[in-house]
Amino acid sequence: MGRLTRVTAFLVAGLVAGSALAPGAAVAPYAALAHDERDPVFPDGSYHVPAYRTDGPRLLVCKDDRADFDGRVAAFPAPLRERNLALWEECQRTGYRHLQQAVDQVRSPGMTILVLPGVYREEPSLAPPSGTCAALDAPVAGRERHQVLSWQQQVSCPHNQNLVAVLGKKDLQIEGTGAAATDVVVDAQYQRLNAIRADRADGFYLRNLTAQRTTFNGVYVLETDGFVIDGAVGRWNDEYGFLTFADDHGLYTDCEAYGNGDSGIYPGAASNINAGRGHVVERYAVEVRRCYSHHNALGYSGTAGDSVWAHDNVFTENGTGVATDSAYPNHPGMPQNHARFERNVIADNNVDYYRYMRDGTCARPYAERGYENGVVCPTVGIPTGTGVINPGGNYNIWRDNWVYGNSFAGFLTAWVPGFVRNDTSLPAQFDTSHHNLYLDNVLGVDRSGEPRPNRMDFWWDGQGVGSCWQAPAVSEPYVLPRCGADDRPAGVGVHRYVAEPGKTLKLYVCADYSRDSREIPSNCDWYGARGLERIEVQYALGEALLLGLVLLALWLRLLRRSVLAALGTLTALAGLAVGVLGTEREAGPLTPVGLALFGLGLVLVGTAAVSVGRRVPDRDAPVRLRAAPGGDVSGGLAGGPGAHRRTHRPAGLGWLTLAVGVFALLGAVDRGLVMLPWIPVPPSLPRILLELVWVPWALVALVRGAPLRRPALAPAPAVPARGRAVPATAELADSPGPAPVVAPASQSRRETLEDDLE
Repeated sequence: MGRLTRVTAFLVAGLVAGSALAPGAAVAPYAALAHDERDPVFPDGSYHVPAYRTDGPRLLVCKDDRADFDGRVAAFPAPLRERNLALWEECQRTGYRHLQQAVDQVRSPGMTILVLPGVYREEPSLAPPSGTCAALDAPVAGRERHQVLSWQQQVSCPHNQNLVAVLGKKDLQIEGTGAAATDVVVDAQYQRLNAIRADRADGFYLRNLTAQRTTFNGVYVLETDGFVIDGAVGRWNDEYGFLTFADDHGLYTDCEAYGNGDSGIYPGAASNINAGRGHVVERYAVEVRRCYSHHNALGYSGTAGDSVWAHDNVFTENGTGVATDSAYPNHPGMPQNHARFERNVIADNNVDYYRYMRDGTCARPYAERGYENGVVCPTVGIPTGTGVINPGGNYNIWRDNWVYGNSFAGFLTAWVPGFVRNDTSLPAQFDTSHHNLYLDNVLGVDRSGEPRPNRMDFWWDGQGVGSCWQAPAVSEPYVLPRCGADDRPAGVGVHRYVAEPGKTLKLYVCADYSRDSREIPSNCDWYGARGLERIEVQYALGEALLLGLVLLALWLRLLRRSVLAALGTLTALAGLAVGVLGTEREAGPLTPVGLALFGLGLVLVGTAAVSVGRRVPDRDAPVRLRAAPGGDVSGGLAGGPGAHRRTHRPAGLGWLTLAVGVFALLGAVDRGLVMLPWIPVPPSLPRILLELVWVPWALVALVRGAPLRRPALAPAPAVPARGRAVPATAELADSPGPAPVVAPASQSRRETLEDDLE
């Protein structure tokens, strides 16, 4: 979908979705929280999570520099040092010098490869492609413009993209023998997409080593039924530390990830085994436990991260802690569903890595950027300062997590219409952000009990069905649907299928980030904008100025004689000002208070307009009186100030103003007291639609309606005595009978005053 089309669609969706007085942000198309890959074939789920082996057949891998090896093992505990020295001697006789050489020798399931301490650059794998591998016919994708290879192309040319390729091997265990994962390093030196790729490798077990310095993934596991990543480190990769995709029966345990440009841990498109279920499930496809992911753009992300159970992990000091989303085009397993996060620490995710985009660091060649020194080049636009973002997830449960010290929000939940992921069917536009539960999380307090507040605990764009949030909490909006004693929405719950438009606009603009073209939205607080620099504040201020100026002009030109209209105008203007301030500050009562004042003011103005608009004097008719028989001037008005007709200040504008005010008041209740049940859209939807009619209607009334004023009278002779002929210059009445006479000026003024008072 072209950018213009997407912009138009989102703006239309946003305008019909809610109120600009509401703070902030479409879901915006979250750019590339995923990756390009061949169309995956999901495993049938018949295997199991592999168990760690300590015996069985094995192969050894080591280097041949004894002095270097002795230095690496010198500080090991004595038993471990002795074991490694013995293994080194054996490896010199029967082992391999490169990990790929050992992988290539695996002929049957159940093999273990022991990798001794050292740095493995896999020089044979870095040879330039030749023959057919140099001219593969495959589509090109991704920011690094890599080819998207088929399974057969990967098998035929395993090192076009991979330093170590484990393709089709079953029950293979690769284990480092050092004291720590960093003692055994597989280093791609930014010359390959992946350091270690396990593809259709059921039962793959990777333990106690480090994968680093790739242009894509440290470790990549694809289309595999049964894998374990145990005690491994993924660091300094341009995108992901660990990426698993289209897998089942997976386990991440005791891993560490840092310095990665997208996320440290990414169990994307896990097997969608719980689609169609409620919150109670039989099992999860992937488990993530006791991992530590820090100093990445994202600690964890999972586009279509379906059926993932993440517990007892630490996601700290990233740009954003955790993301579960449905925002990537053509991704399998959409919409994302059934992730469960329990007992994780999600804290202090406030690192602004976009500074390396702004200063040009990320435009340098990979090896010159300084990833090893703490540089991270974010591949996606994310809300820096947020613990968890959940754009488009369903049936996710967040329970008993410690969420604190995040400078924007603890949790962000937002809508992702289907067209963002290239699904244009009507049901898909409303199939995300439903049935998410936020239960018993410890908010704003660290594990020692010290206060560490988030700026706000929850931020929600207002769209979704069947979700609920714990209380108490600092939130935007000011009130949220609460969870009951049964951990389900209390009462009848809320059923909303579209979001607030200010928030939709914010998310769309903020996600328009591109590392390739170095585009960073300057009016988004994700990247440092403050106050009036922020798009949602600009939007709210612009609408407030438009509505306020039109309202003020209506009062000055058409309603200035009405005390009720004056009071209503002042109240509405105050509400607009408070609403803008509420948008700037968020997570407080100012937004509903602003809506209440604005709505009350419009009700007063509308009431005054209805009263004045019923009958208004016609100022254009000629001033004529019909004379009674005998020349009496009491025959009645034939036109002029005493006549009445409908003008361009009808009561209809007053009724429309009343309607806008009523929906603003409903919005105040919805945003500040209790969210209204049973309605599929926020109250701001009908209000914004009415405003789209009210503004042009009011402008027409201002241009064509005449202000109340004393009419100018044409010169006329004195009133003739009874029975005298009227001069020829007097205007005759159209009806038969005695000729009319001109009304006295005093009578004309009196009738004008009576009309004005009316």
